[in-house]
Amino acid sequence: MNQLFYLPLWFFKARILGIKRPLQTVLFISDKCNLACRHCNVYRLTDQHVKTYEQVRRELEYSYELGSRFVDFEGGEPTLWRDGDHDLNSLIRLSKSIGFYSATITTNAFMPFAGSEADSIWVSLDGLGAYHDDIRGQGVFERLVKNIADANHPNLSVNMVINSRNYPSVEETIRFAASNPHIRSISLNFHNPYPGSEELFLGGALREEVINLIIRMKKQGFPIMNSVSGLRLMKHCDFTKHCWITNFIMSDGRRLPQCPGKDEGICDRCGLSMSGEMNAIYNLRPDTLLAGLKLRIT
Repeated sequence: MNQLFYLPLWFFKARILGIKRPLQTVLFISDKCNLACRHCNVYRLTDQHVKTYEQVRRELEYSYELGSRFVDFEGGEPTLWRDGDHDLNSLIRLSKSIGFYSATITTNAFMPFAGSEADSIWVSLDGLGAYHDDIRGQGVFERLVKNIADANHPNLSVNMVINSRNYPSVEETIRFAASNPHIRSISLNFHNPYPGSEELFLGGALREEVINLIIRMKKQGFPIMNSVSGLRLMKHCDFTKHCWITNFIMSDGRRLPQCPGKDEGICDRCGLSMSGEMNAIYNLRPDTLLAGLKLRIT
């Protein structure tokens, strides 16, 4: 019930009064990972950061004071995180005790995660079968499917990051998500061309073609989390970014008021559908407002 009051109040302050306070937090708790994905260089780090329970507590309290009420725990692979007797569920409980309305985890699903106390779970699924394995490693897709089924979480969705290698698998991946009884919905994003991974960027006519496909399937009733308004914005990325709506706390402790892509100078090639969705919400697009409510009020 608190969410129903807080969300319109937050919007009024942001849109009418110009008070820019984050609504959600992306909190990276560790660099440790159990995969070596094509798009990522975290596994190559020789000095991997792993936060303590108390460090995460301070970062959650900081974010809450900023105004954030939703937190997403990420890595590395967050399910690997431990600090003594504390595990990822400990951090979820901690966020709730501080006052966050919901806690989400993003996992590669390579290891079992049954028993997660997260309000919602996002599983990274970068294509069907061989397409996913091409990005994340041989045999990873099979384990992902098993662990999703074993977890049987009531609010589990998948997230596909579309790139120059897996874009032919978009339609079949959406259909897979729709047919899998353990998957609630699918979110579609595009690869952000961080230094060293530029070859995976998908732009131009191919990007437009893929987005048009996603929009058609959305209108056909497939469980796609993205709104049509947000998807249309992502075709060219020439829209005002409101990425201050999310604050980021990196694994090395850096506290950023917006997506780290801004510091890298890649906003004009942004692939995060969140940026389009935030612009559409800020401009009161009804379909995006509805998608946001479905995401945040479970």
